[in-house]
Amino acid sequence: MNEEKTKILIVDDDPDIRKVLNLLLRRDYETAEAENGKTAIAFLQENSDTDLVILDVMMPGMDGVETCEKIREFSNVPILFLTAKSAEKDRLAAYQSGGDDFLSKPFSQPELVAKVKSLLRRYQEYRGKPTSTVWSSGNIEVDLGMRMVRNAGETVPLTDTEYSILECLVKNRGRTVTTQELYETVWNEKFLPGSGNTIMVHVLNLRRKIEDVPSAPKIVRTVWGRGYQID
Repeated sequence: MNEEKTKILIVDDDPDIRKVLNLLLRRDYETAEAENGKTAIAFLQENSDTDLVILDVMMPGMDGVETCEKIREFSNVPILFLTAKSAEKDRLAAYQSGGDDFLSKPFSQPELVAKVKSLLRRYQEYRGKPTSTVWSSGNIEVDLGMRMVRNAGETVPLTDTEYSILECLVKNRGRTVTTQELYETVWNEKFLPGSGNTIMVHVLNLRRKIEDVPSAPKIVRTVWGRGYQID
């Protein structure tokens, strides 16, 4: 990781939390800090090579959810939400804004490092690979080599998690991918109660970007009681 100069932006209004995260991460990663959403957005606009954002939800002024929504207007950088709020509705709000994963305070160092590594691995895995394997359906093209999705030739701005879900379904096209298999493949974590809701939110976000009629999807189909499928 050091050779690639992986960059992580830590966004939290609490200086003690920023200090702790720096201590846990700076040995393996290059870290930067922002004390609020406005500063974070300005930093990312000037540093487009940032590899990961760790974003607190509860911040004064512009909270993490609003900050994430504004970041998604110009960047698909992976976003790991960090918050003391752990209710299911708060997780869903975080995911709906474009977040990739969620970590509740207090957290352990192994849990933090595992989530960071998982997001970075997914984000970096296909960077720079020239091989092109393209799957298409109507105007939608999924380039597995370039890790890119196009609609009628125009790039579709998917988050890393949205792309990873689509990629998993494309690679397994023709068969139903269960919610457990999809979650454990994309998030690289054990499937737990509530994981299905997490997938559902990301699939809904994905459909809004690639389906002509998101409420009547023709690409990513739900197989009720089992999972999802692409033909």
